[in-house]
Amino acid sequence: MRTYRWRPRAFWPLCTLALVVAALPPWAGAPHAQPAAEGAAAARGEYLFHASGGCRCHTDGKNQGAPMAGGRSIKTPFGTLYSTNITPDRETGIGTWSDADFVRAMREGTGPDGRHFFPVFPYTSFTRMTDQDLRDVKAYLFSLKAVSQPNRPPEMSPPFGWRFPLRYWKWLNLEIGVLVADPNRSEEWNRGRYLAEAVAHCGECHTPRNLIGALRPAMLDAGSAEGPEGELAPNITPDRDTGIGTWRERDLVYFLETGIKADGDDVQGLMAEVIDHGYKYMTGADRKAIAVYLQSLPPIRNKVVAKPKPGK
Repeated sequence: MRTYRWRPRAFWPLCTLALVVAALPPWAGAPHAQPAAEGAAAARGEYLFHASGGCRCHTDGKNQGAPMAGGRSIKTPFGTLYSTNITPDRETGIGTWSDADFVRAMREGTGPDGRHFFPVFPYTSFTRMTDQDLRDVKAYLFSLKAVSQPNRPPEMSPPFGWRFPLRYWKWLNLEIGVLVADPNRSEEWNRGRYLAEAVAHCGECHTPRNLIGALRPAMLDAGSAEGPEGELAPNITPDRDTGIGTWRERDLVYFLETGIKADGDDVQGLMAEVIDHGYKYMTGADRKAIAVYLQSLPPIRNKVVAKPKPGK
């Protein structure tokens, strides 16, 4: 296995601005065993799709957009981007992508044509998924209905809208490679870490960023006042005063299933979406593994307060 030197992880959150996928129509003309194999891969991919939060960023729900057809606006400190069409449409989606194209996009943030993706697509976390899991996600996405809907270009002023500097941004901030299990930890803990850090990419939303949009590693999961789409992302480290240190393991498991917090209040905004369209479909064992992992993190005291809106 290749070894990569550590570099800080990266950029804007948002579950999905390019949980990209595609491929050719699966088993046309193939042996009878092939549909079963493809179906099993798609079923595994569907589970991972939900574990990632359901890729809600790729559906413009506010305007009744088609599922996974893109067009949802994503506001960042650098401008507004629009989620891409990740249906298997061959003209406007990703229906011509091969398995290798998909894995490369998810692991390196680079399209089949060599174009660099803006890190609002959290490939900085997806890079840590295994090749098999990535191929399974692709199989599921390809099983969805193809929708013809052109992608909308980002609205970003120079130099933030330029793609060529992303090569250097990646060199500084992208650590390419699959997450390696910690042999000193339990299987449950390692499963929770894989789900939280790679698949669900929790840190992409819940970690503050520096001036060039890279995550601040020392503040992993300590919360951000400028989370996805400008929403506040709370501190999810086990700090008792500013994080979730008073939550019991079962509180976290129940929250990931229902969106009900330990104090009885219900979650709102994007977190409500990813639970309702994603995490609630996970097994209880996997939600428990995430809870075990989160409660093992170093507690970081960081009270996250929403920034006042202009004119307030």
